[in-house]
Amino acid sequence: MSKTLIAPSILAADFGNLQRDVEMVNQSQADWFHLDVMDGVFVPNISFGMPVIKSIAQHATKILDTHLMIVDPDRYIKTFADLGVNYLTVHYEACNHLHRTLQAIKGEGMKAGVALNPHTNISLLEDTINDIDLVCIMSVNPGFGGQSFIENTYEKVEKLKEMILRKNASTLIQIDGGVTNKNAKQLAAAGADVLVAGSYVFRSENPTETIKNLQNLLA
Repeated sequence: MSKTLIAPSILAADFGNLQRDVEMVNQSQADWFHLDVMDGVFVPNISFGMPVIKSIAQHATKILDTHLMIVDPDRYIKTFADLGVNYLTVHYEACNHLHRTLQAIKGEGMKAGVALNPHTNISLLEDTINDIDLVCIMSVNPGFGGQSFIENTYEKVEKLKEMILRKNASTLIQIDGGVTNKNAKQLAAAGADVLVAGSYVFRSENPTETIKNLQNLLA
């Protein structure tokens, strides 16, 4: 993939005007919707679940990329497939049998993603990288929006890219957390394929313009 994709994180949207914000993303130059599901157990925060995703799916016209920050994600794989999710990402740290979970996600017709917390080494994916469609590198500690970017992320992306090429895998690299116009270009240069931007987009004066400017930076 040549172009780096932008995936606004709906966690940072205005939930009182959710349809408006979904329509904004539809009409913007963004590529995907990023949906963060948190259970208050795997991470200290609780976000939103199936009813909200169902509402988003009714209006969204772009890829639904769902990031599960929950324990025992296997319980809900079929549910998310039925909601129309395209990419389903589980946390490496939450899966006892990662290979089985990846196969279950693909079995439901979705693309399978694996997220890594900042302290988790990418070498742990060596044996499964060819089964993974997307690796989400957390560039902040998961659970809350608006955190600052962890600088070690660039090196992690480069190492992961090297592994993907060496293994002849077609895995996409996604960065989630603290993405702004200050680091987007450097992340893309390191090998990132998808950038998740939450607060930076939704808390800006003009979210559509902010997305466009990010796209221009990456062009």
